[in-house]
Amino acid sequence: MRVVLDACVLFPAVLREILLGVAEQDRFTPLWSARILGEWQRAAVRLGPAGAAQASQAIAACRARWPGAEIADDPTLEARLWLPDPADAHVLATAISGHAQIIVTLNLRDFPSRALSPENVTAQSPDDFLMAHWLSAPESVEQSVSRACALSEAISGRPQAIRPVLKRAKLPRLGKALG
Repeated sequence: MRVVLDACVLFPAVLREILLGVAEQDRFTPLWSARILGEWQRAAVRLGPAGAAQASQAIAACRARWPGAEIADDPTLEARLWLPDPADAHVLATAISGHAQIIVTLNLRDFPSRALSPENVTAQSPDDFLMAHWLSAPESVEQSVSRACALSEAISGRPQAIRPVLKRAKLPRLGKALG
């Protein structure tokens, strides 16, 4: 299954690490565009120079790990698409060009099914997406969550309970299931 990861699920780190951890276990193929990665980079810059440097390293690691994941921007395709927020048309264009079935995003209102269904694409929240994977292959999601929680503990310097970490990462149902 081919899945476009919107910038809002690539930043912050915990959510990204869980999603990409599941992808590393061959549960899905992640896709993005240079523009999506640029949005991630700009969001990280707000954290200061350290945030920008960390994002640059993480983006380079993603590109190295999934060399075929970056889909070229297609302005012609993007121009024919309509979404409530025109600034998100590039995400749908990436999904169409990359033959993705799903866009994982926190901005579901910006991707209504009436605009996506003619393109054979659906939008899912990361919580719904990961819950579906957990129900079908719990070990892959649980391993990814464990690694992401360890990362959160390393960053904060203190122990972190799974449920609050996942709630902060916008994964409340998964947190409840695993907590």
